[in-house]
Amino acid sequence: MHVVAISTVSDSDLFWNALKLAYGQLPAGANRVLAIASTDGTGAINVVVHGSPEEVRSFFEEHIGGYAATDYVEADAANAIGLPVA
Repeated sequence: MHVVAISTVSDSDLFWNALKLAYGQLPAGANRVLAIASTDGTGAINVVVHGSPEEVRSFFEEHIGGYAATDYVEADAANAIGLPVA
């Protein structure tokens, strides 16, 4: 399943450094699809293929939880445009 992580970032430098480390340690079977920031650094959207939003939350919050408030939701793949097949 595709999980979308929508973050409001409080410290852009620390957030992106931590996120890069997190992506290097993704759990087995998880794949990064997209990581994008707003131009002002206060917003981020990440798309990860993994088992559930709760599993992505559990993993990412260890790394980025101190630098952003993030919502994790399952993507509606049937209505998505441009989302690669999981």
